[in-house]
Amino acid sequence: VQLQASGGGSAQAGESLRLSCEVLGSPNIYSLMSWYRQRPGKERELVADITYRGVTDYADAVKGRFVIDRDNAKNEASLQMSDLKPEDTAVYYCNAGYAGGGEKVLGPWGKGTVVTVSS
Repeated sequence: VQLQASGGGSAQAGESLRLSCEVLGSPNIYSLMSWYRQRPGKERELVADITYRGVTDYADAVKGRFVIDRDNAKNEASLQMSDLKPEDTAVYYCNAGYAGGGEKVLGPWGKGTVVTVSS
């Protein structure tokens, strides 16, 4: 299975970017799709995730600014990022995993896409 992330790039503070993640090479529908990011000098952290049924969870730092969505038919997930801030600068990774019984299990990672926000 391969996760193909796209949509990264450069933006000014206050602008928007949209990231997309496509799951390739697998007929499975992953019950949990997630976006993580790794900021310079920091550990990888959860940005947002969404279950098959559309239940979402967001990091406090992005609540109200980012929206995660998924298209189960296309096995894709997206992250709409608005009102970007310089501290959103990071490599963004998508992940296809599983959620159930109150647990979340990460699966394969995509290669990451770079987002750079300047002030």
